[in-house]
Amino acid sequence: MDSAELLDLLGNANRRRILRLLAHKPCYVTEISEYLGVSPKAVIDHLKKLEGAGLVESRTDDQRRKYFSISRNLRLEVRVSPYEFGTKSAYPTSAGLDISTCRHLSIEVEDEDGGDLRDLARQLSRLEQLENELSLAQRWVQGRVTDVRDRFDEAIENGEGRLYAELVSALTQGPLSVQSLSREVEAPPELVEKALGRLAEEDVVERTDEGWQLR
Repeated sequence: MDSAELLDLLGNANRRRILRLLAHKPCYVTEISEYLGVSPKAVIDHLKKLEGAGLVESRTDDQRRKYFSISRNLRLEVRVSPYEFGTKSAYPTSAGLDISTCRHLSIEVEDEDGGDLRDLARQLSRLEQLENELSLAQRWVQGRVTDVRDRFDEAIENGEGRLYAELVSALTQGPLSVQSLSREVEAPPELVEKALGRLAEEDVVERTDEGWQLR
């Protein structure tokens, strides 16, 4: 399920309350119904939609009572700025990811296997701190992105600064053709070609056999 569909799904207050309850403990339908103050039928309908999205899973105990729980971690991000609106979802990476290979991150990587309660508490505390630091860093980056895009607007005449900034952003993915860039920034190919020519004059981009790329 893509991020826009997830956003629609989680737009329902009762579904958010169900997830909040299940984050504390697995529950069966009657418990959820009493917590929400709605009928079991309505709860079952919400659970089916959450299961369909892969957010919730169920199991049956020895008394044939079905328990529901959150199935996996999910991060859903909504970005709203003068230059951008979009949603993005992310699931946990595999345990084998080597974070130390990321060029722009300096994270102390520790062996997470084993350990007594004291070690686990220390690891949890450090990871919670790191999560807060990354959240602060992300807010700082978004503020800087908006500032730089403002300066693009000031540097490019005829109000085309946004187009130029979007072209630069798109080219961070790697070389792209004019047609691909046109679809990416939702602008006519001739306008994209003209903007790329101006950026090439400024030594910002260059044309290669694979397409246009940042210099």
